[in-house]
Amino acid sequence: MAKYSRPDTSGPVLNRRQWLAAAAGLSAAGTLPTPALADVTKAPRWPSSSSGGPLHPGLQPGLPKRDYTPVRVPGGAKLAWKIVAGVKVFHLVAEEVEHEFAPGLKAKCWGYNGHVHGPLIEAVEGDRVRVYVSNRLPAPTTVHWHGVFLENGMDGVGGITQPIIQPGETFRYEWTFRQHGTLMYHPHHDEMTQMAMGMMGMIVVHPRGIPAAERPDRDFAIMLSEWKIDAGASRPDPMAMNDFNLLTMNARCFPGTAPLVMKLGDKVRIRLGNLSAMDHHPIHLHGFSFNVTATDGGAIPNSAQWPETTVLVPTGSTRDIEFVADAEGDWPMHCHMTHHLMNQMGHGLPNVIGVDLSDLDSRIRKLVPGYMSMGATGMGEMTEMQMDGPKNSLATSIVQGQYDPITMGGMFTLVKVRRALDATFQGDGDPGWYPHPPETRARVASTEELQRDGIALPRPAG
Repeated sequence: MAKYSRPDTSGPVLNRRQWLAAAAGLSAAGTLPTPALADVTKAPRWPSSSSGGPLHPGLQPGLPKRDYTPVRVPGGAKLAWKIVAGVKVFHLVAEEVEHEFAPGLKAKCWGYNGHVHGPLIEAVEGDRVRVYVSNRLPAPTTVHWHGVFLENGMDGVGGITQPIIQPGETFRYEWTFRQHGTLMYHPHHDEMTQMAMGMMGMIVVHPRGIPAAERPDRDFAIMLSEWKIDAGASRPDPMAMNDFNLLTMNARCFPGTAPLVMKLGDKVRIRLGNLSAMDHHPIHLHGFSFNVTATDGGAIPNSAQWPETTVLVPTGSTRDIEFVADAEGDWPMHCHMTHHLMNQMGHGLPNVIGVDLSDLDSRIRKLVPGYMSMGATGMGEMTEMQMDGPKNSLATSIVQGQYDPITMGGMFTLVKVRRALDATFQGDGDPGWYPHPPETRARVASTEELQRDGIALPRPAG
C-alpha cells in the first residue's frame, strides 16, 4: 500500500518585500503572453480524495506529550484507552446518568460512561482504534462517528450500515484515522430522542509529526448544546422543537460552567462542536481576536484563515479557533444570541417593561406582606432578589460576581488569563477573580473629572 502523506496546507507566508513584488507582478500581468497565463489553470479541478485517501501503513500509536498537547475538557471528561497489539482500545457504555447542569438543577439524562455529554475520544492521525460500545439503555442505539473517514460498515447508522445495538449488547467498531481535526460522535438511531437526552461527545485527532514548538500550550474542547427541561421536571423533553430553556457548554450552563484557565502568553486552541437540535451559536470572545483555523472538514490553510472575535458554529459542525493569551483578566466567552444567555426561569415571562406596578404591589402586599413585582425595568433587577422558584429549577443568575450579581446564564463561561499559575491551577481549577489594578478598572466618575472634561450631566427624569 502506498505511503500516505498529508498535503501541505500551510500556504505561503510573504514578508513585506515579497508582497510588494507580488503586487508589481500582478500589475504587469496584462503584458504577459497567453501561454504564461494558462499555467495558472493547471491546478487540479478536483481533489485526489474526498474521503481521506489511503490508510496510513503500520504507524505506532501516538502518545500524549510526546506527540501532542493533551486536550482539556472544562467541566467534562476524556475516555480512557489502552494499547493492545498496536491498537488503541476504547470502551463506551451508553447508560442513564443523573447529571447536574448547575447547582440547583439536576436531571436524569442519557450519556456515556457516567458522563453527560460523553467523554472526549482523543487519538492521533494514523492511529488504529477499536471502540467497544455497550448498551445499558432501555432502548436500542448506535454510534455514528460524525465527520470521520472510515469504512461504510463502521458508520453507525441503524438499519443502513449496521443492525441496531439492542439493550445488553456490545458492538465493536474499528478503523484507522486517516485525518486530523475536531470531530464528534452521537447515535444515529432515534437520534431526536437520544441526542436530546444528552447522547453526544467530541473526538479530537491530533496531526502527526508537529514539532513541540508549533503545538498549542492549551488545547480546549467545548460541546455546545440546547435542552428543554420544564421547571421542576426531572428529565429533558426530547419532543421540543423550539424555546429551549437550557443552553450549555459541555452540558453545563452558567454558573455551572468551568472556566478556561491559561497562563499569560500561552498559545491557545479552542475547539467548538455544536450538536444542538435546532440552533447555531455565534460564540464571542472578549478581549482578543482569534483566527478561525479549522472546521470538521479539516484544517484551513494559513493563507485562507481569517480573524474574528465571534465565530458562528452551525449545528452539526465544529470550528477551531486559535489566539495568544497576551492580556490578563477574566474574559467572558459566550453565545451572542442573547436568549441563549438565560436559564429556565428566564423563559415564558410576561412583558412588563415600563409598566407602573406600584398600585398592584400595594394591593397584593395586603395579602402577601413584602411582595414586590419585578421586570418593569428588565431582567437585571431580578438578580438582586434571589427568590425561591420551583423545586429543581434554575434562574438566569444565582451567583454573585466580584462586584455585583452576574446577569447572565446559559451558554457563558470565562477565559481566565493569569501571569502565573501555581500547581493548584495547572489543570481545570479556578484561580478566583482577577484582581484589577485600580486605575485599569471602570469606576464612578468624580465631579472634578466631569468638570475638567466639560461633561454636562442630564437632568433627572420627571
